[in-house]
Amino acid sequence: MVRLGTGIGWRPEIADAVERMPGVDWVEVVAENLCPGHLPESLVRLRERGVTVVPHGVSLGLGGAERPDEGRLAALAERAGALGAPLVTEHIAFVRAGGPLTASARLEAGHLLPVPRTRDALDVLCENVRIAQRALPVPLAVENIAALISWPGEEMTEGQFLYELVERTGVRLLIDVANLHTNHVNRGEDPAKALAELPVEAIAYVHVAGGVEKDGVWHDSHAHPVPRPVLDVLTDLASRVAPPGVLLERDEDFPEAGELERELTAIGEAVRAGTRARGPEPVAEGTRGTVAEAARGTVAEAVRGTVAEQAPEAPGAVGEAGERVRERVALAQTALLSALVAGTPVPEGFDRRRLGIQARALAAKRAGVVAKVAPELPVVLGTAYRPAFLSYAQSRPMRGGYRQDALDFAEWALLSGGLAEGRAKRELREWWLDRSGPAPRRRSRAARVARMGRVLMRR
Repeated sequence: MVRLGTGIGWRPEIADAVERMPGVDWVEVVAENLCPGHLPESLVRLRERGVTVVPHGVSLGLGGAERPDEGRLAALAERAGALGAPLVTEHIAFVRAGGPLTASARLEAGHLLPVPRTRDALDVLCENVRIAQRALPVPLAVENIAALISWPGEEMTEGQFLYELVERTGVRLLIDVANLHTNHVNRGEDPAKALAELPVEAIAYVHVAGGVEKDGVWHDSHAHPVPRPVLDVLTDLASRVAPPGVLLERDEDFPEAGELERELTAIGEAVRAGTRARGPEPVAEGTRGTVAEAARGTVAEAVRGTVAEQAPEAPGAVGEAGERVRERVALAQTALLSALVAGTPVPEGFDRRRLGIQARALAAKRAGVVAKVAPELPVVLGTAYRPAFLSYAQSRPMRGGYRQDALDFAEWALLSGGLAEGRAKRELREWWLDRSGPAPRRRSRAARVARMGRVLMRR
């Protein structure tokens, strides 16, 4: 098993701090945020220093009813190559539904949603994982996700589901101990039981992150400090197996570098506490050496050498998820996602209150991401932006990514009658007209400069 060491999620907002941070052996980067031909200079410098960089995908949807998109797989493979990564990671989740399998419009969640722990869903997931394994140049590890909701009629625990997934595909696991804590609070699932059922020898590395509890529901925010219960789950895991790597995730509300360093120290202490409980283990010959040395070639060579082992050809493994199985999974996932993002009735067996909380969380995330993708919108609309977007999102699902969502929201806001005639409506109309056509509208230089000045003055 390859040893990565202590890592942190690389984000542009903390790039400089990560470069200066002591004790960071490797970093993880969101794959979809990278352009392989134009890597951020900070990542280039880290790689030149021998720091391993692992791409972490968020949009493949391996738990979805449809087979993985070839274009998304090719993009993930390209990023792994550009980074010289020893492995790539994704999630056990679905992120879209609808389409040909259900003869309905496609729906986008804009978020990771849990798959039902059923035999049908497992068959689909196993085949999708095998498709991804064959398309990727390095091994794949998949992550357990946090969930606000539970599927009715589940047939397995999370540990049993993951154990069988590994047994049938040879895929590695990215275990997020914060997500185990989230599922403990939200779904009453015991993290210790989940860890006891896991094939811990398949763990590629571990995620640690913070969250916040509101009204008895734990939100996996990645915007708060790591709480003690999450560190306790990490200690429990480390008492069962030596984690090859442990990584701190933070996606928003970034604190100063010193606080991140203190969190990394607390994570290290939690791992050491688990190690002491586990007792000493003999060090196998050939596993010594520094992380920097491993990153210069040993890691990549060792992991790439296991690709064939990762996807054994078990009888019936390929093609076992027939079209009828996929259709059943597709219908169930589409009904759930439609209730969450399009305001359709709650499917039978789901907790109506929890679905409402999840729907509001999805809408809030959309509002936040659209504000980053199209920062002019909250500038033009001011305090009216967020309530207007949440109203729009109640019954209008994403239909083509966040940039298209920004355009759709602007069009809705202009047509809904909620904006009185005035500066905001005029500027919103100009913004939408500039971006909704096949090419930007032609303007005089003076008009462009004047408009930019008006926007900047209000920032």
